[in-house]
Amino acid sequence: MSLCREVVTLQLGHYSNFVGTHWWNLQDASLCYDPDMPPGELQSDVLFREGLTRGGHVTYTPRLITLDLKGSLRTLKQEGSLYSTGQEPSTITWEGQIMTHKESPPAKNSFLQDLDKLDKGGLLVEPDFNTPSVPATHSPGGMVAMDTVNSNLERVHKFYKMEGSVMVWSDFLRLHLHPRTVSVINQYNHEGEAARLEAFSQGETLLQGSVLEDLEDRLHFFVEECDYLQGFQVLCDLADGFSGLGSKVTELLQDSYGGRGILTWGVAPVNHPDSSPIKELYHMMNFALGTVNLANHSSFFCPLTLRGSLGRRPSPSTVFPLVNYDSSLWYHSSSILALALDSMTVSYRLRYNSAPMWQLADALTVSGRKVVCAYGSVPFPIMQGTCLPDALSACGDVLPWKPLSACPELADGRCFGQSVTLKGLDRQRLVSPLAPGIQPSSTLHCARTGEEVLDTYIRSHYPSAPLVVQLVSTPSKLTPPFPQMFSSLLDPQGLIQRHPPTTAAGPAAVLAAPVLTSVQSSSAVGQMLAELQKACVSVEMRRSAPSFLCQGLEAGDLAENLEQLRVLAYHYRDDSGGTLRSSSEEEDDDDVD
Repeated sequence: MSLCREVVTLQLGHYSNFVGTHWWNLQDASLCYDPDMPPGELQSDVLFREGLTRGGHVTYTPRLITLDLKGSLRTLKQEGSLYSTGQEPSTITWEGQIMTHKESPPAKNSFLQDLDKLDKGGLLVEPDFNTPSVPATHSPGGMVAMDTVNSNLERVHKFYKMEGSVMVWSDFLRLHLHPRTVSVINQYNHEGEAARLEAFSQGETLLQGSVLEDLEDRLHFFVEECDYLQGFQVLCDLADGFSGLGSKVTELLQDSYGGRGILTWGVAPVNHPDSSPIKELYHMMNFALGTVNLANHSSFFCPLTLRGSLGRRPSPSTVFPLVNYDSSLWYHSSSILALALDSMTVSYRLRYNSAPMWQLADALTVSGRKVVCAYGSVPFPIMQGTCLPDALSACGDVLPWKPLSACPELADGRCFGQSVTLKGLDRQRLVSPLAPGIQPSSTLHCARTGEEVLDTYIRSHYPSAPLVVQLVSTPSKLTPPFPQMFSSLLDPQGLIQRHPPTTAAGPAAVLAAPVLTSVQSSSAVGQMLAELQKACVSVEMRRSAPSFLCQGLEAGDLAENLEQLRVLAYHYRDDSGGTLRSSSEEEDDDDVD
C-alpha cells in the first residue's frame, strides 16, 4: 500500500490564483470516481481532502488556502457554496419600518451558469464545434459509472469562448472550495486607485494582527488533519506587495513547520493592464526583494513567468510553436504556466516511488543555490505514428523547451542539478518499435525504456549534470474551461497531425497534451539574478520613485537586500569548465571577493 504524504497549497495574490485555478481545474479533471477503475499513477489524496457537509454528503476539496484582495471574487462566495444550507440567517430585531437597498450581484458567464445546471442535475446542450464523442464509462460488472460534473463536461465538451468574460480567477473555477480556503484582505482593494497593495514593504507589514491570526487558524485546520505532511507548495505574486506578504508567510511556515518542504513558485504576468513607467519600476524592485526573501525562507524558489526578463523593459514574451496565446490575457498566460506546473510537481505526487518535496529540493539546491529556473515544451512536439526517440531526434541540437522563468538557457552544457519530467505519452510511444535486424538510426532508438531514452538525450546536452528523470503516461485533461488556443496542426490528443485538416473540417478540440518540463539550477540563473541586481542598483529610488520608500522600506534595507541578491548571483558563477565545485571552495572565493 502506498503512503500518502499530504501537501498544503497556498496561493498568494491575484495572478497566483489565476495560475492556481487552472492548475486545480486540471487536477479536478483528472479525478476518477469509479471504484472499479485501477488506481492512477498520481495520488490525488496528496492534494485533496475528504470531508462531510452538514447533510452528511461526502466532499472532496483542495487542501488549499488562497489570499486575495477586496473586490477580487465577483460571483464566488468567500465561504463557498458546498457547505451552505441554502438559508440566509436573519439577525434583524428592529420592529419598525425597514427600507432595503439591494445591489444586483455580478452576472455569471455561460460556463458558470452551466456548472450551476450540472450541480443541480441538469443537462448541457450538445457541443458546437468538432470533437470526438466520449462514450459512457462502464465498470467491469456492467454497471455505468457514476455520472459526475467531470464526466458531463468531458462527454459534451461544450466550447466556451471566455476570453472576453474572464475578469477574475473565480470566473473560470470549476470545482468547489472548502469554507476555510478563501481569505480576503479587506485593507487593500483589487481595483481602483486608492488602497492598492503595490510595494514589497506593504505586504511585509500586513502579516500581523487579524490577518496573521486568520492565516494561522486556516493552516492549523488543514495541517492538523494530515497524517504525513510532506510540506507546502506556495504560489506567490512577485510583481506587487504580495511578494512581501509571501516572504513573511514562508518565514512563518519555516519557523512553525521546520523540516517540511516549502517549494515556492513566484509568478508574474507578462504585463499589467494599468501599467506605467513608475509601476514597472515598482514591479522590478518587488521582483528583486521577493526573490531574495522568498529564497531565504523556502526549500527552493522558482520564478514562473512568460516575460522575457524581470527588468523594466523586458524582451518579448516566450513563444511556443504550437500555442497561439495572447500574452496580454492573464487567462491565457496562466493556463500555460499551470500546464507546465502540473508536470513539474509530479515527483512528489506519484502513487508509487514518489520523491518527497525535501528530496527534490536537495537535488536542485546544491551549495545553497536556492533559486532554480523552469523550462517547458508545452505541448511537447510529437507526430502521430512516431515515438519519443523520433521526436527528440527531430529537435536536433536545440532543446525542445522554452524559458518559463525569464531565464534563457545558455546552452553551454553546465548545470548543477536538473529534474526533467515528461507527462502524457503512453508507454507504446516511449521507445522505438524497430523490428529485429533493422539498424537503429540513433542511440536514442537503441534505448529499451522511456527513462533511458530521455536520460540519454538530456545527458547529450548536459554531460556532467546530476539528473533526475520522471515519466508519467497520464495526460493532463484539457476539459473546459481550459482555453482552446492550440495550433490547428494538433489532434485531440495533442499530437501533430500527419495530414493537417482542411478549412472545411473546422477546428478540433485539443483534449489532452503531452508536456516536457525541466527544473534546473545552472549558471543561467546567476546571469538572470545579476542582471536584475544591476538594473535595480542603477536606479536612484529617492529621486525616481520616492513613494516606494515611503511604504516603510528604508534605503539601507533596500541596499542590503540588493547586496544579498548580488551574493546570491555570485554563487552560480561557474568558471570550472562545468565541474561542480564544493561549497568550501566557493566560500573561499567569497572571502576573496
